[in-house]
Amino acid sequence: MSDLSGKRALVTGGSRGIGAAIAQSLAKAGAEVAITYAGSADKAEAVVKAIKASGRKGVAIKADSADAAQIERGVKSAVEALGGLDILVNNAGIARAGEVETISIEDIDALLAVNVRGVVLASRAAIPHLGKGGRIVSIGSNLAERVPFPGLTIYSMTKSALLSFTRGLARELGPRGITVNMVNPGSTDTDMNPADGEMAAAQLAHNALGHFGTPDDIANMVTYLAGPQAKQITGAAFLVDGGFNA
Repeated sequence: MSDLSGKRALVTGGSRGIGAAIAQSLAKAGAEVAITYAGSADKAEAVVKAIKASGRKGVAIKADSADAAQIERGVKSAVEALGGLDILVNNAGIARAGEVETISIEDIDALLAVNVRGVVLASRAAIPHLGKGGRIVSIGSNLAERVPFPGLTIYSMTKSALLSFTRGLARELGPRGITVNMVNPGSTDTDMNPADGEMAAAQLAHNALGHFGTPDDIANMVTYLAGPQAKQITGAAFLVDGGFNA
C-alpha cells in the first residue's frame, strides 16, 4: 500500500460510494482527509468516523460541486482544517441520461456544471496549495472512451472532457513536480448503479470479467496514484472497468 503519512487530501463528493471508499483508503494509507458533500450529512459523518478510526484526522465540509463559490469555499475550508493540501481527488459527479434530441437543458447544464466545471474549479482552487509531489486525480468513467448505449452522449462527453483537462494540466504542473491523472471506472456496485439494478445485465454483457467492480477497486488505484510509487506517472488515464472497453 502507498505510504501517505503526513499527506493531506481532499476528496470531493466523498460521502458515499466511490468517494467514501477513496477517502477511507487514503486515510488507511496515512493521509489526513477532508471530504465535501452536497446533501448527505449523515453519510458524510459516517465516513469521517471511519477515517478517525484509522487514526487520522477527518473533516466533512458541505459544498455543492454545482456551485462555483461553494467549491472555492470547500477547498479553502479543507486547507484550513488540514493545515495545507497535498492531494486533490475530483470525485464529485452526477449522471443524467437522455438522447441529445430530448434531454433537457437543465440536465445538460447540471452535467456540465458538476462533471466539468466543478473539476476545473476545484483544481484551480487547490493548485496554489500543492507543492512538489502534489497530486490531482480525477474520477471519470470508461464511458469517456466508449459510448455503448444510446442516451449517454452528454454524460460521456463530460467525462471525455476530463481526458483533455488531465493531459493539459499535467503539462502545466509538471515543471512544479505535481502529477495529474485520471481513473475511469466501469460498472461499479454503488447505490447509483447497483449490481442488481435494471441496467446491470446490459452492462455485464460487455464486461470481460463478468461481474461489477467495487468502490474499493477504484480506491486502490487512486491511492496508488496519490503515493510516491506513482511519481513518474502523469497525464494518464487508467481504466478500472473489468474489461468493458477491451
